[in-house]
Amino acid sequence: MKKIFMTLCFVLLMGVLAACGNADSESSSGDSDGGDESASSGEEKVIKAGIGLNDDHPQYKGLLKFKEIVEEETDGAIKVETYHSGQLGDDRSMTEALQLGSQEVTIPSTAPLANFVSDFSVFDIPFLFPDEQVADEVLDGEVGQELLTKLEDQDLVGLTYWENGFRDLTNSKRAVASVDDFDGLKIRTMENDLHLDAFKALGANPTPMAFTELFTALQQGTVDGQENPYATIYLEKLYEVQEHVSDTHHIYSPFVFLMSKSFYDGLTEDQQTIMKDAAVEAGQEQREMNREANEEYLQSLQDEGMEYTEISDEDREEMVETVQPVIEDYKEKIGEETVDKVYQAIEDAQ
Repeated sequence: MKKIFMTLCFVLLMGVLAACGNADSESSSGDSDGGDESASSGEEKVIKAGIGLNDDHPQYKGLLKFKEIVEEETDGAIKVETYHSGQLGDDRSMTEALQLGSQEVTIPSTAPLANFVSDFSVFDIPFLFPDEQVADEVLDGEVGQELLTKLEDQDLVGLTYWENGFRDLTNSKRAVASVDDFDGLKIRTMENDLHLDAFKALGANPTPMAFTELFTALQQGTVDGQENPYATIYLEKLYEVQEHVSDTHHIYSPFVFLMSKSFYDGLTEDQQTIMKDAAVEAGQEQREMNREANEEYLQSLQDEGMEYTEISDEDREEMVETVQPVIEDYKEKIGEETVDKVYQAIEDAQ
């Protein structure tokens, strides 16, 4: 009898404890709006930021600066994960990932970006900018900012411009000092029709190719050469598979700091301001690093055994004249209004 009594007491005690536990659980996970808002506001956001270049490039160092500013200014509420060397894909695939909302940040050149907004092809007009300072004035000025707003229709937010720099030619066949030297060279270019047609006009045989495939293609002789700023040429060790480098300076290539619109729209106004300010501040530092690096890396390329060819003013002018018909053909495709505005802004900056 005593044993039965003890068993009943134990069962009753368990029932009381279970009821108390359920009450506490309902209290802590209640359906009140206030409780949900509190949980939501404390949720950490993560930015996956990917680029195609390696972790020694000024672009990646600028990205680390962006990460530092964002995490500090948001008190860690927004974390930035950085990926280099095409770990998340090439420029085009990462841009598409931003549109889908599966990635938050990438920083492509304007050439592949022209596949999304054709107006950005204006920055691929050969021999457009005379120097970096004029490029800064135009990109940071009214016409440059106006172009960034056109990205919103593509579910992208352009926060600012960074710098890739003046693109120069390398190849494994011969020194290129004049228009005649382009003849028949198989040159890798980005996936951009204006680039392709400009090189065809110069007599080359351009081949569009993802950057991640470039080294192997040069190594195997699929292409003879490529064109990129000195920093990229050196840091990607293209000197191992290329013999000649020429200061063609045929295109000044900006980077565009892109953010997924779906992610950006989900931020508070204060957080959006932090994103913009961080991208601009890190971009200013990135430009400075990039310009210093390009000067140093030209010498480094020569130290590695590459033959450097300086283009004369006369030969450069012949190159400009050779590609002029291509520029005229593309004005309508790009948008004559956009082209005219950029040329006017360049004239004003000079």
